[in-house]
Amino acid sequence: MDVIELFKKLLSFKSVTPSDDGAMEFIKNYLSDFEIIENEKEGVKNLFLYKKFSEGEHLCFAGHIDVVPPGIGWNTDPFEPVEKDGFIYARGAQDMKSGVAAFLYALKHAKNFKGTLSTLITSDEEGDAVYGTKYMLEILKEKNLIPDFAIVAEPTCEKEFGDAVKIGRRGSINGVLKKIGKQGHAAYPEKSINPIHKVAEVLHKIAGVDLDAGDEFFAPSKFVVTDIRAGMEVTNVTPGELKMMFNVRNNTHTDKEKIKNFIHKYFKDMNYTLELNQSAKPFITNPNTKVVKTLDKAIQKITDITPKHSTAGGTSDARFFAEYGVKTIEFGVKNDTIHAPNERTGKDEVIKLSKVFEEVIKEWN
Repeated sequence: MDVIELFKKLLSFKSVTPSDDGAMEFIKNYLSDFEIIENEKEGVKNLFLYKKFSEGEHLCFAGHIDVVPPGIGWNTDPFEPVEKDGFIYARGAQDMKSGVAAFLYALKHAKNFKGTLSTLITSDEEGDAVYGTKYMLEILKEKNLIPDFAIVAEPTCEKEFGDAVKIGRRGSINGVLKKIGKQGHAAYPEKSINPIHKVAEVLHKIAGVDLDAGDEFFAPSKFVVTDIRAGMEVTNVTPGELKMMFNVRNNTHTDKEKIKNFIHKYFKDMNYTLELNQSAKPFITNPNTKVVKTLDKAIQKITDITPKHSTAGGTSDARFFAEYGVKTIEFGVKNDTIHAPNERTGKDEVIKLSKVFEEVIKEWN
């Protein structure tokens, strides 16, 4: 079974979150000479396979087998991979069964390694991610099996395969601000406190504002207003409360306390409440770290491209590895059709990706 046959096999599993549709059992059989640690909780399946070749460092390849629902607008069956004009079409082709196929193939054909090779695969990255990679890492910590390094094979490339490696990710802080006013008749505004008018006085000072200057790795943390609502959808009553929701994709220079102080600066003379929730923390892996340098060299050898180092985009399971001090990066195929109808990836990208991972394993020292 070559890497494309393996890829198509993985695509045929209807593994919509949190189902794996039998994919985990197939993977266990595929890497039959690896030790197995598996867990299932609340319908989420997690699989950790590892093989100790010798004393040395522990490198883990990580990913998810689950995919988002196919939705409408497909020209073909989303769970029957179709090859056309050099592309393979199916749900999960980019996000991220291409990556899983590539590193499984590389792991199966690894002959020697100075340390331990492993893979951690979950069926709940596209969902709540509570009982997926995060939960499995807790189990691995108890067993003293936390990796030293991790490569998460999410799709990272932008215009051509090999052009981008993610060496970190921004965090995500969600906020709910409630401005308390005093409800009243629209004809007597002097008798009420209209929270819409109050917020309008400062909205231009907070919406879309950069909370820091960023740095060489991160873009600035921007205050993004996502929802504002108030009133009862009538024209003769001024509302008693306004609710504003916002999100900050934060870098390492901005945290919840900084956002709290930013809000208070403009709302200190108003009656308000604020709730902040951090769903993901930012992290960065130094580009001089062994895993970055080894991957960069492998990409250059296979593609003749020097990849840029990026932290753009949303969140991924890489953040959970970083919380345990694992030096974590991401690299995979192009990202231009994920979650869309007719999701596809280039056949040559999958082949090259497997060769890159094989090169990383071969040259690790």
